[in-house]
Formats: sequence, structure tokens, C-alpha cells
Amino acid sequence: MTFRTRVAASAAFVVAIAVLLACFAAYRGSRDALIGSADASLAGAYTHIYSGTPPSVDPNVAPGFGMLLYTSGKAFISYNMGTLPTDAAIKQVASGQGHALFRTILTSDGRALRELIAPIPAGTILEQITPDGHEENIGLFPSPAALVLVESFQGVEERLRSLGVDLALLAALGVLVAALFGWLAARAALIPLAQTTRDIEEIATTLDVSHRVDEGSNDELGRLRRAFNQLLEELELSQDSQRQLILDASHELRTPLTSLRANAQVLGRIDELGKEDVTQLSDDMVTQVDELTRLVGDLTELTRGEHSVEEVQDLDLDELVGECAEIAETHARTKHISIELTSAPSTVRVKRDRLTRAVGNLLDNAIKFSPEGSSVAVTCKDGAVIVDDSGPGIDDADLPYVFDRFYRSSRDRGQPGSGLGLAIVAQVVQEAGGTIEAARSETLGGARMVLRLPMPDGRTRF
Repeated sequence: MTFRTRVAASAAFVVAIAVLLACFAAYRGSRDALIGSADASLAGAYTHIYSGTPPSVDPNVAPGFGMLLYTSGKAFISYNMGTLPTDAAIKQVASGQGHALFRTILTSDGRALRELIAPIPAGTILEQITPDGHEENIGLFPSPAALVLVESFQGVEERLRSLGVDLALLAALGVLVAALFGWLAARAALIPLAQTTRDIEEIATTLDVSHRVDEGSNDELGRLRRAFNQLLEELELSQDSQRQLILDASHELRTPLTSLRANAQVLGRIDELGKEDVTQLSDDMVTQVDELTRLVGDLTELTRGEHSVEEVQDLDLDELVGECAEIAETHARTKHISIELTSAPSTVRVKRDRLTRAVGNLLDNAIKFSPEGSSVAVTCKDGAVIVDDSGPGIDDADLPYVFDRFYRSSRDRGQPGSGLGLAIVAQVVQEAGGTIEAARSETLGGARMVLRLPMPDGRTRF
């Protein structure tokens, strides 16, 4: 079933229910009005009969009425009642245990009658009016009695049947009209959606993510178009980022690969080289391979971070930073650099492995640029990690770019590295919802890196 069919069916269903309810209400209202009219006639006849003192039974109270006076288990007076029997309801009212009631009954030949059964209290004296107009005393009723008035209801039943047929036809017609107009309304309402679908299909065919759909008005469909345009923008940014990553990676790979190629060509003349030259050539090739390995590892980490499936968890930041500092000390000893750690209990909500890599990169970077015999200060508190080194620091012109992929200042391009370490830190922090800043250290004179992470309650306190 298509979306248009579902919309049309839903609209038709709602309208059809409304039509059916309206027809049902009209039938019930007409039925209640007709029954109420008949009951009012019977009540009027009863009032006419039982309004005097003493009450009088007039066989000519209204043409078309039947009348029965029932007491002591027998019919006392009966006018125009035909062969209608007295049933349990009449007997119960005549015994003084029932209340007045209206009901519809059927005769033996299938005719419909409307009936009023009303109680007459004990001690009532009734009189009847003779055909010549004189009043004649019927007598005193020492026990309760029942006065039964009957009126033909056949015409009302026939009118109700006719009305029911007419309303059923009207309801069927209303359902058909509702289905037609529901389909037309769905068709008109879905024209903008069809245009949007064609635009999306065109983009899917051409793969032109720079194209944007017309957002139109500020309704649900406009919201969908804006969301799709936002998706296209993110996809375009992702493609641009991928292209730039490939270009930057190609540029970074070109230098070590060129060196490896040159050294490999030199190996072809190894017989012409001395022992020291061969040793130097071997060391250079190992260094170049190590540089390629680091570059590939950093690229892998960047890619893994964009699609990381590691679960976010609450962890003690001070313990994690302490573990990273212990690992970094093994590298710092080779340069006689001391790592001074100051920490306080702090809990953050992050991915553990990713944060471990980020903190490790900050410490490795600080050790790398600090001179021999100097120190690195690490402070951990309130969801923040602050790393100060004793190196030359970061020039003001380089501060906006230090977290870009493959960025290295002109002063640092001779140093080993891929230029991806701080980019990985920035990616981890952004993924965790934190921030990373670079500045000059006021204590050690080198660079200062300030990494801030959200606390488990979603707040930050720095």
C-alpha cells in the first residue's frame, strides 16, 4: 500500500466515521421524538381520565385508544383492547408493586402498539361516563389497580424503518464521497512531497551533495527539507574532510617514501659503499619506516575515532592520568625529564581507550618539545587535565592551527612526527563534548594544553 493510499484511506475512514455517527444520531433523535410524541399522547389521555375527583373513565377520551382497568387478578373494564392479554407487567403494577411505565408491544397479527401502564391507588372511587353522557359510579377499589392505555404504533414503526433505510443509503453515499475526497485531498497534499522525492532521487543519481532542495514553507514538509539539507551539508563537509585528509596524507607520505626510494636505489650500489655509509643508510631507512608506521597508526586512530563503537562510561580521571603519566615517564627518562603530577579525585563520562590515547598524546608532545633535564607539569582536577612543558612554546600565529590535521609550524617541520597527535586529541575531546585549548605556560615558559571534559551529571566545573 502506497503512502498516498494510506493517507486517503485514513481521511476517508475519519469522514466515514463522522457520517455514520451523524446518521446514527439522526436516527436516534427521530426515534426518540416519535416515541416521545406517542408517550405524550398516552400521558395526556391518562391525565384526562385521572384528573377529576372522583376519576372518571371515558371510553370516548380519544379515538384510537384502547383502555383496560385491571384489578384483583381480573379485567374490570375494557374498551378497544381486542385480544391483548394481561401479562406479568400489568399484574405487577395492579398489585401495587410496580411503577408506571411505557413500552412497545406486538399483537398476535404483528401490529405494533405503544402502551402506558399506570397504577391506581387503593381506595380510589371511579366513575364512568355512559354513552348518553351521564356519570355512573363504578365503585370503590379497596385494593390497588392498574389503568392500561394503548395506542397504535404501527405508523411510527413504519416511519422509523423508512428513515433507517434512507439513513443507511445516505451513510453509504457519504462513505463513497469521503473516499473520493480523501483520495483527492491526499493527492493534492502530497504534490510537494512528490517534488521533494524527485529532488532527492536526482541527488541520489548525480551524487551532487552540493545541491540543496527548496525548503519551502515552515511546515512539517519544510522541516523535512531543512533536515535533508543539513544532512547534505554534513555529508559535503565529510567528503571535503576526506579529500583533504587524503591530500594531506599523500603529501606527508611523499617525503618518507621518496627518501626510502632514494635509499633503496643507493642499496643497488652497496658494493661501492663503506661500512659506515651502509650503517647510516640502514639507520635512515629504519627511521623512515618508523615514521611511516607512526603516520599509518595515527591515520588509523583518526579513522577509528570517527566510527568508534566503544561505550561511554564514568571513570576516575585522576587514576587514568596517573596511569598515562607512569607510561610517559619511561620515555621521559631517556631525556632526563621529570613529570610532576598534581591530581585530585575527579570523575568524567567518556570512552576510556580514546581518552587514554588523547592524554598520552599530550604527554608525548610535551616530552618531545621539552629540552633534556627539564620538567613537565601535569595537573588533574575538576574534569580538566592541564599539561605544561618547558619547550619553546607555540607562536601566536600558530595557535589557531595546532589542532588541525598534519599541521606543523615551520620551526617544527624538521622534528619527527606526523602532525596528527593533537588532531587526535581534538577529535577525542569533541566526541566527548569537552574542549581543548593551547596557550603559553606561565609556570614553565613552554606550551600549555588544557583539556576539559564533562562531568557525569552533564555539567562542567573548571
